[in-house]
Amino acid sequence: MRLNKFNTLTFDVVGTLIDFETGILNWFQPHLKQKGSEVEEEEILTGFARTEAHYLKTLPKSSFTGLLPVIYSDMMRSWGFSANEEDGLEFQDSIQEWPPFPDTIDALTELKKNYHLVAVSNCDSSYLEWMSTSIGDPFDEMVSSDVVGVNKPDERLFQEVLRRLNRRGILQEEILHVAQSQFHDIVPVSVLGWSSVWIHRRHNRPGFGATPKPYKMVKPSLNMQNLKELLEVLKRNREDESKRSKGTFSLRVTFNHTEAA
Repeated sequence: MRLNKFNTLTFDVVGTLIDFETGILNWFQPHLKQKGSEVEEEEILTGFARTEAHYLKTLPKSSFTGLLPVIYSDMMRSWGFSANEEDGLEFQDSIQEWPPFPDTIDALTELKKNYHLVAVSNCDSSYLEWMSTSIGDPFDEMVSSDVVGVNKPDERLFQEVLRRLNRRGILQEEILHVAQSQFHDIVPVSVLGWSSVWIHRRHNRPGFGATPKPYKMVKPSLNMQNLKELLEVLKRNREDESKRSKGTFSLRVTFNHTEAA
């Protein structure tokens, strides 16, 4: 695949740039401990994934952040606890404490020098703006589900992204989508014919964790373990392309000089 054709990188945010699994565990574990209970980490994460997938179907117009209080309530009831609205809203607000992955800020800072960066998120625009600020405001534009009216994996969200980029003169073949979720991102963009990078954040752990399991696995254009690896691949490609261009120019100059002689 010719990586030099891409001038735009679109990013999933929660799960790809923001470590939502750590954020979920950091909130749920002490909350459960206060109630005298301990639940295994993977059970918390898979419970979150299962509940989110359910509500994405039953409440398709509600944003990811809008679903968090409902997800909290269902998870607590599944463990035999009552759930109140105040705790659900507290869990929703905890998203502001979810940390970025260690490679996020440095990678985006470098990528911004050479690419148009776009956030594509199921979060409300207000939370998306907060997360963007927390990682240095790297995006040239942001598209959130509450504005579009649908959630990933609904293909219409990506179609809206493409419409906006087309108005800027950016073509689909110039876009590379970067995401960790096969369910929310890699599968739908594959259906639409987009190029994609699967950032396999759980490469050293089994299962899908807090991300819903996709109905099928699709092969992305590129498969990376983290953003640092992606940054290095793109940088190396630009350097190789620059060398090839200089080599071609040198050959042309030599050929023309020989002809003239």
